[in-house]
Amino acid sequence: MALEWVVLGYAAGAEAVMLLLLTLPGLESLRRGLVSVTRSMLRPMLSVVPFCLFLLADIYWKFETLPTCEEEHACSPSEHLRHEKSVMKSHRNSVLIASALVFYWLLYSVTGLIVRIEDLSQRVEKLRHRE
Repeated sequence: MALEWVVLGYAAGAEAVMLLLLTLPGLESLRRGLVSVTRSMLRPMLSVVPFCLFLLADIYWKFETLPTCEEEHACSPSEHLRHEKSVMKSHRNSVLIASALVFYWLLYSVTGLIVRIEDLSQRVEKLRHRE
């Protein structure tokens, strides 16, 4: 299962880098190319959403079938430590899932806004040239 988390981490990282490049000021000369690349990558990157839902279901299943060590004398110290590590990994992976989904949504929204701003700027320029 570690490979899935690595893939999701790289996808979230790629989304964050694209979002950062799109929103940094001073990159107007590169922005048109970045927008076209991002728009072409949005549809394939949509596969992150069902992938995240699958991994979230996996976390839920692991949480439901996890043996509990609520009492001090019910588990040995090594079992208690393994239980705590498993819970911490589940929390970390949940944060990774949430960040991947939020980054995709932000990337989709920002790309749409940039395209709309460019379209409106072109319309304003056309109206100025008519007058």
